[in-house]
Order: sequence, then structure tokens, then C-alpha cells
Amino acid sequence: MRRAAATLAVALVCALYGANLTGMGLVSADEPRYAEIGREMAAGGDLITPHLWGKPWFEKPALLYWMTAGGFRAGLGPDLAPRLPVALLSLGFLLFYWFWLRREWTAEIACCGTAILATAAGWLAYSHVAVTDLPMSVFFSAALMLAISSRPKWMASAACLAIAALAKGLVPIALFAPVVLFEGYKKRFTGAEFLKACAAFLAIALPWYVLCTLKNGAEFPEVFFVQQTFGRFNSDALQHAQPFWFYVPVALMLLYPWFPLLGVARAAIHDSRSRMLAATAIFGFIFFSAMKNKLPGYLLPLLPAVCALLAIGYVRQGRPRWTAAAVVALLGLLPAAAHIVPLALATGIRRAHPGSATIWWPVAAGVGLGFAVSFVASGRTRFSIAAAAAALLLIWFQFRVFPSIDRAASARPLWMASHPDCAPRLPRSLLYGLQYYAGRELPGCAGTQALLYGIERR
Repeated sequence: MRRAAATLAVALVCALYGANLTGMGLVSADEPRYAEIGREMAAGGDLITPHLWGKPWFEKPALLYWMTAGGFRAGLGPDLAPRLPVALLSLGFLLFYWFWLRREWTAEIACCGTAILATAAGWLAYSHVAVTDLPMSVFFSAALMLAISSRPKWMASAACLAIAALAKGLVPIALFAPVVLFEGYKKRFTGAEFLKACAAFLAIALPWYVLCTLKNGAEFPEVFFVQQTFGRFNSDALQHAQPFWFYVPVALMLLYPWFPLLGVARAAIHDSRSRMLAATAIFGFIFFSAMKNKLPGYLLPLLPAVCALLAIGYVRQGRPRWTAAAVVALLGLLPAAAHIVPLALATGIRRAHPGSATIWWPVAAGVGLGFAVSFVASGRTRFSIAAAAAALLLIWFQFRVFPSIDRAASARPLWMASHPDCAPRLPRSLLYGLQYYAGRELPGCAGTQALLYGIERR
């Protein structure tokens, strides 16, 4: 029975992360740009300098571009080549996450924590798009877990942190500061170990940065460090300025439908490992909130630590009935989200609304099922039902929503409909996407050409 349940759980997670990866075209301004850089890297063979339309592009390090280039070298298509490596990396991390939680705590906590992370909306969403947040989050979280284990593995932790730095620069190093400070304070991280770990980190992370600087001169550190890294703290130039409270609702959305378990998270903090998970999550939340420029994906590296705390707290608190009921009830919001998400991606969250869609009966059904589950099933069964319901409904959500996102927020339908040879006035996300599918940087259209292609109406 246990083997059958485990097989079913693995099949659900694989379906959740592998199905319909090409159901929507590339979205946002970042995904088509990063994918194009990876395609040019695969075609040109230059693994040091990222190029966008033949020009150096220094906003991010090379890890994601290497992954995408590998997808193109493997013969995958324009949608699958960028996304499949990210999805596979996420699946591999979930396996590592389960093993780590089982070794450090119990098999039940491992199953709960992995189920929570695998079906958390934020982790799932960023595992379906080829941007830098997921690769950085995977390797930063692996570095954190290896460092705070009962038997710390400092060299492996340093290697993972170095790869995270190749995904997103200095951010993972800053997030790792509490680990170095607290572990050093507890004398588990000695001076000799620190020097060895630093040597391992530099041996892996430093070569690309040095080679890119030598090859491109001062322009690379100026753009990468001054403008793109430090500029995010106090500059409006990057167009992502948000108020200090921005990450409060974002955190709830990323943890959907499991954020009700935050109510039992305090029960998880009972030893040095769980305290370190909490300290890292709190420090990271404050760190990102202090930045002037904010994007939802910035919080992604904190999710594995938070989900582990939710699982530990849930089990230590005696598996409260209300938690499973709340999770199942929240799943009733998915039909409304199916209408809102495509509009939010196309026009912004403030303009998105469910319209005339009937949303109240799914919410009521979710609440009713939640109460039924809480009173009929036992503790472990309640959680299993909630996790399975989350996985199945999120699979439905992907097949239901991805075509709508494709029509509303991707340039793929525009390209497939008319194959334009020029670019009309478009939002940045659609412009980069149109050029990506065209495979070249398109010149601007004259007014009559824009109307001819019928793109202005978007």
C-alpha cells in the first residue's frame, strides 16, 4: 500500500512539473530575452559573453543561459529548450529536499514538506518559466540545507552557493550571511573550514566573472554590479519600485494554498536547524523588503526553508484539523484564478478581475469539502487528501489557463498568425517575445504595417 501511494505521489509530481510545458508561449520581458541569449550561445559557441541580438548583455550571470543552450543543442524546440532544463532541475531538487528532510527529521515531515513545496503556487509557477529565480533558489537552498545539517557539509555547501552565484550574482551570498554568522558563532564553522569553503566557492564561481571581465572590459562590472545589482536597492531606473509592504501579499500568493499553515510554523522552531531556517527566511524577507525594486520571484529562494518549517510545525502541533480544511477550502479559488491570471499577466494585477465568471460555487464547494475532510479523515489522511487535491487541481489549472495566457500575454500567437517582418508598437514583453519567435531583431513598423498585422489592438 505504501509503495503504491509513493508511486502515485511521484507520478503526480512528475505530471505537475512536466506536463504542458509548451502550453503557452514565452511570457514576460525576461523569459524570451534569456531564451534568445541561450539560443545565441548554443549557435555561436561563446560560453563566456552573453549576447542578445549579437550585442553583449550583462544583466545576469551565465548559468541559465548555459542550461538553455544545452536544451537547444539537444534539439528541443523554442518553447521546450528554455523550460525543460528548469523543470528538470526543480524536480531534482524536490528529490534532494525529501531526502534531506527525512535524514534531518522524519519520513512524515519529509513527505509533508516536499508535498507543500511541490504544490506551492510560487515554486510551481517559476518551475514552468525560464528565468533565473528558480535555478538560483535551488542551489541557494541546497547550500543552506547542507550547511545547517546535523553533520554540516561545508565544501558541498560552498559549491552549491557558487553555482547559485552563477545564476544570480551576489544575491545568494547576501542571503547566506546568517548561516556564516550563526554557525561561526556556534563554533561549528571554524576558521580552517571557512577558508576551505571560500576556496571551493571561488574556484567554481570566480572563473566566469574573471573571464567575462577580461573579455569585455569595464563595461561588464559597470552594468552587472553597479547598475543591475546595487542599483536595485535605490534606483528607479529598473522600473520595479514597490512599497515596503509589497512582499506581504506576495508571500501569501507564493505559498498558496498552504499559507494557513503559517499559523503552526512557530511550533517548528525547536532546535538549531529549524532556528536557522527561520532566521534565513526572516532575514531574506527583510532584505528584499528594504530594496526599492521588488519582483515576486525575489522571494522564491526563501520558499524551501519556509515550507520545511510549515511541515515541521504541522507535525509537531499534532496535525490540526483546521489546517487541511483551510487548504482544501482555498483550492476553491482556482476557477476564479483561472480568469484572473491571464489578465494579470497581460495588463497588470490591478486591472485583472474575474468578470462574469461564476466563482462563488467553487469557493463554497471548497469550504464544504474542507470541513468534510477535517471531520471524516484522520490526521495523516487529511494531509494526503489535501496534497492530492492540490496536485490534481493545479494540473487542471495548468491545462485550463496556459492557452489563455498564450493568447493574452505571449507573442507566440501573433507570430504564428502573420509572421510579421517588422515590429509595431508593443509592450516590452510582447516585443521581446515577437522578436524571439522571429529569430531576429525586427525593425519598427510604419503605421499602415502595424494595422496590417493587427497587433496594435493588443
